[in-house]
Amino acid sequence: MDLRDLVEPGHTALCVVETQNGVVGPDSSMPAVAEAVAAAGLLERLGLLASAARSAGVRVVHCPFHAHGDMWGGNRNSRLFAAGRRSEVQQYVGTDAVEPPPDIGFVEGADVVVPRFHGLSPVSGTGLAPMLRNEGVSTVVVVGVSLNVAIPNAVFDLVNDGFQVVLPTDGSVATVPGYGEQVLEHTLAYVTTLTDVSTLIEAWLDAGVPEAG
Repeated sequence: MDLRDLVEPGHTALCVVETQNGVVGPDSSMPAVAEAVAAAGLLERLGLLASAARSAGVRVVHCPFHAHGDMWGGNRNSRLFAAGRRSEVQQYVGTDAVEPPPDIGFVEGADVVVPRFHGLSPVSGTGLAPMLRNEGVSTVVVVGVSLNVAIPNAVFDLVNDGFQVVLPTDGSVATVPGYGEQVLEHTLAYVTTLTDVSTLIEAWLDAGVPEAG
């Protein structure tokens, strides 16, 4: 299928994974992730992509991690969760830490937020998949952080739920130089359509231009 048909706005959503101030901002609970994001210039690029999506009528779905003030219901069964609980920065509901960074922002009526309070995936147990299906979405473009854990989790869950997944190779990062490229080439390329942010922007901006009549 041609990429433009695959990401046609009428059946596509853009899912922005864990791209929140408390993860990718200067006050991050995961400094290595924030450093990789800054070094790659990721936030500016995702801001342009989100803007193009909104212009074309593609729903922007923010998928942040949230925590209750007493951490109730959160996982305790891995080193990653243990490190998160010890961090000075917590992703508490209603705080700036869980808000999208200014480069991407939140536009009422064009964006929605589907948070998760447990696990590693923005899909499993969050209700995201049935909500997407209810809106006629069959293709999901996945961006955000990171290629180490959350992005692969999101991709596999969406594919297992029957969605087509499109993954811009410059729409996410990993915390180890070169590791992200390995994950993309040797794992995610088998189950997604790889592209880049510029190609998606071009496709959506063209889709948002009325035909001459």
